[in-house]
Amino acid sequence: MRIAFFGSSLVSAYWNGAATYYRGIVRALHARGHHVTFYEPDAYERQRHRDIPDPDYARVVVYAGEGTDGVSRALEDARGADLVVKASGVGVFDELLEREVLALRRPGSLVAFWDVDAPATLERVRADEADPFRALVPRYDLVLTYGGGDPVVAAYHALGARACVPVYNALDPATHHPVPRDARFACDLAFLANRLPDREARVDAFFFRAAAAAADRRFLLGGNGWHDRPMPANVAYVGHVYTGDHNAVNCSALAVLNVHRDSMVRNGWSPATRLFEAAGAGACQITDAWQGIDEFLEPGREILVAEDGDAVAAHLDALTPARARAIGDAALRRVLASHTYAHRAAQVEAVLEGAERADVVEAIAR
Repeated sequence: MRIAFFGSSLVSAYWNGAATYYRGIVRALHARGHHVTFYEPDAYERQRHRDIPDPDYARVVVYAGEGTDGVSRALEDARGADLVVKASGVGVFDELLEREVLALRRPGSLVAFWDVDAPATLERVRADEADPFRALVPRYDLVLTYGGGDPVVAAYHALGARACVPVYNALDPATHHPVPRDARFACDLAFLANRLPDREARVDAFFFRAAAAAADRRFLLGGNGWHDRPMPANVAYVGHVYTGDHNAVNCSALAVLNVHRDSMVRNGWSPATRLFEAAGAGACQITDAWQGIDEFLEPGREILVAEDGDAVAAHLDALTPARARAIGDAALRRVLASHTYAHRAAQVEAVLEGAERADVVEAIAR
């Protein structure tokens, strides 16, 4: 199958938390014999902060982030694909792309919307009856989502989606795996996340409050946008951490923290990409509490769950290196057995085959 995929970026994780999700899905689809062209804009300085060169598992087409000539050429280049995907949150030309990819449909092809932040998209659409995306949802052959479980599926069906299937984050074992400890990232608790308005209050509650409550512990913070944020003295801020160093961070901390965004917690069933990345490195993780976590990792055995920053500090106080290793090892076994991108690609393939059959039935009925 020839797949045209319009997303934020495959080659840069700079202000682009979906990068490793895209890489895992696309690499696994390539391994199953599909040919992917990934179209991404030159925007937000991502091309200046690439994590990887153009990969061998996809053709990458970069178009100008200003003016419409570049995106129009990209759309024309995608004509003839068997599957056209428009991902949410490209960052530029989103409304244009959401509308124009539908014009690329031809007999025997499919057009899908792949929502990498479904809870936030749905909250936006609920709040604005005039949102142009509302009218487009029923025109897509299917909606795939980064997660969200039954609440997201029900909400998309209410908007008229023909089909909606969550395709959760997962592990790419070729990219995220155990490595030796690195003294640069040695700490008791590491947290990697870009500074975003709908997550900052939760970062205050779970990370900075824990740091203040555990003044004798060493905390490490990585990600964009935190440079002007006042921090406790025991927090070391290391700025943007490129993908190539994620394993070292995950393997050098006693524990790794995950803090989810507001909309993801309200919805539930929205495990962040880094949850699987850290598990793949065998890290002991502490996550903020959200509904559905036990469907991915078992609390207390494969991951630790905290209700607030004081609970994070309490987990750290009780955590020994031996117990941290046991939790990390159990998480690694679980994700390798059930949550790799090979599992997700097989799921996507099955969903697409079902959509193709449904399209044929609908055509016959007409």
